[in-house]
Amino acid sequence: MSNDIATISQDIYNTRDSFGAVLTDRSLNFEREAEFAIQTISGNAYSLKIALQNRQSVINAVTNIAAIGISLNPAKKQAYLVPRDGKICLDISYIGLMDLAMATGAIRWAQAELVHASDSFALNGFDKLPTHTYNPFSKERGEVVGVYVVVKTSDGDYLTETMSIDDVNSIRDRSSAWKAFVEKGTKCPWSTDPGEMGKKTCVKRAYKYWPKTERLEEAIHYLNTEGGEGLPQTSNNKPVQSSELSDTWIGLALHAETSAALSDVWIKGTAAMREAKDLAGHARFKVEVGKRGEALKAAAAPIEGELVEVEDGTAN
Repeated sequence: MSNDIATISQDIYNTRDSFGAVLTDRSLNFEREAEFAIQTISGNAYSLKIALQNRQSVINAVTNIAAIGISLNPAKKQAYLVPRDGKICLDISYIGLMDLAMATGAIRWAQAELVHASDSFALNGFDKLPTHTYNPFSKERGEVVGVYVVVKTSDGDYLTETMSIDDVNSIRDRSSAWKAFVEKGTKCPWSTDPGEMGKKTCVKRAYKYWPKTERLEEAIHYLNTEGGEGLPQTSNNKPVQSSELSDTWIGLALHAETSAALSDVWIKGTAAMREAKDLAGHARFKVEVGKRGEALKAAAAPIEGELVEVEDGTAN
């Protein structure tokens, strides 16, 4: 066992140069992060086994800590090294994602909360604080029925995103980790910490509305690719829910953001989106985008799949 730990420790310390080459947050210290990584892997027999079987994954995970700018410090609860799909992966918590957004100036603060059946909850618009009242000490709040994330932007605006528990579970059911738990009983974050994963899922959806920063984009991209947490894409052959509709149009706006010629699409489209409290609002958002038809067509070309059409406030 000691030889195994020594092997993995050497692999981790050998990443010093690559860690420094991609470091995005100078407050991170290689020595401390290396120790956190060694403690995490050596403290779990299964993690150590996977690390030895796939040593390159350990190197990749530690390097990603620097590239994304997130810490393994257990006191911060931002990120963890976990065994998944035969490799060691860097897993970023919902707290880590919100901390990244705040550290990069995208938002001033963020809060993610679960809503229980006995709670009193009211959504007052996407651009306002929701009303959520409950007894935090009650043992009879009922089952979880949803989750929400509210942030305050650097401009002082509030942005709120909500998801029902059915929407969260739909995404959970399509994850490889959950499928392995159902089929083989293999523990995963969805089985051990469902509340935390629900918040994380909502944060990953909500960030599409937030001002963009490279580090946050990198973290989300990592989770959706190497991290194996990709959100399901809207299907072209089935009706979509209003929340999916939001994702489609926001995704379109993000493509537009990358083009200087379409900067007004982003500005006016975002303003319209903040007012879109229903499907009719989404239709108005479409109008804002549609005014720039030819330029929009060029910007939307890379987007896979067909866009959802909205007419008279209903989705076909």
